[in-house]
Amino acid sequence: MPHPPVRPAHDPAGYWGAIDEAVREAGLDAPVLALDRGALDHNIADLRRRAGGMPIRVATKSVRIRSVIADVLSRSGFHPGVLAYDVAEAHWLATESGIEDVLLGYPTVRRTALAALLADELACSRVTLLVDDPGQLDVVDAVAAPATRPAVRVAIDLDASLRALGGRVHVGVRRSPVHDAGAALALARTIAGRPGFDLVGVMSYEAQVAGVGNGVPGAPLMNLAVRGMQSVSMAELRRRRGKAIAAIGRIAELEFVNAGGTGSLEATSRDAAVTDVAAGSGLLGGHLFDTYRHFQPAPALAFGLDVLRRPAPQIVTCGGGGWIASGPPGPDRLPKPVWPQGLSYIGTESAGEVQTPLTGEAAAALSIGDRVWFRHTKSGEVCERAQSVALIDHDETGRAHVSEVVPTYRGEGKCFL
Repeated sequence: MPHPPVRPAHDPAGYWGAIDEAVREAGLDAPVLALDRGALDHNIADLRRRAGGMPIRVATKSVRIRSVIADVLSRSGFHPGVLAYDVAEAHWLATESGIEDVLLGYPTVRRTALAALLADELACSRVTLLVDDPGQLDVVDAVAAPATRPAVRVAIDLDASLRALGGRVHVGVRRSPVHDAGAALALARTIAGRPGFDLVGVMSYEAQVAGVGNGVPGAPLMNLAVRGMQSVSMAELRRRRGKAIAAIGRIAELEFVNAGGTGSLEATSRDAAVTDVAAGSGLLGGHLFDTYRHFQPAPALAFGLDVLRRPAPQIVTCGGGGWIASGPPGPDRLPKPVWPQGLSYIGTESAGEVQTPLTGEAAAALSIGDRVWFRHTKSGEVCERAQSVALIDHDETGRAHVSEVVPTYRGEGKCFL
């Protein structure tokens, strides 16, 4: 697969300028999303290298563009199934997209969406629900009794967080209460004893490894501490996950054990208990991953806003822009202005709902109607803000052009969460 024709770190004008020119030549109005397919190809190849031969299951929440998901699934090194984030989305992908293995990455109690899934025999055969509590099974039975529906495929969500000092210290996200082999075995027995459920898999997500930057500029001591924590956490998790999978295996024949994320591919793929690893954000390269030491995805997806006015010689105001990422509030959740270089937010307004003022030397050279390009913190979240994405390709000379405009989930009329 080709690397991107230019890398923004080496040639910002060549990279971002080419995208800007291609989108303008295509006559696309702002706000506009642009996806450079050379950068996407680079990221696909890098994820595959880092996974070391273990199949990669695409996490759809970090893409949210069906045509791109289909493209990635067709590539070698990628699992033919996906990791979905909502039950209605999982149903849609299993039927409209024909994906035969859709693992839901979170439990669900959405009764209307569950009822639609349980009434669809094909979808039920392709979608696996995630559970970590018998109460979630109760909700499924309340929606449709076992005798009235197909068997429901379920996977156990095994907590991958690091717990220390008798549980008083918790490092990682707050997900499943199923932490050790004993709890996993108890839940597996409960599922096996319930009619209408088939236990087929396990999932665990080590967020403290996959989702925490360990190469933050200007923070060497913190980075050293984070890397130490991640090493200790993965060693503990491999032991504990192996015991849990072995215990569950005495109750059910598992089809898969999914684990990890973009930031932990190397470490997770070395776990003998795991059969496939998850990744999504690394495909599109949100700027959250700029703080990782061991890999650096190319910024494949960006969005452009138009300059609407010039309230001062070194201030321009763009239309829209308040596309703040989820997570703990902070500067790292803001979109990052990347082109023209040298623009920054005004502290009293930052990224605004309808307007975003920017300041800096580059502002003096911008005119009404010019375009400013931003990178979102996350990867898929930005697709909830736009109905379509311009796909950027490069000819044999390296010249960029818009080859296609494709819909996002939102452009297909879908809003899952």
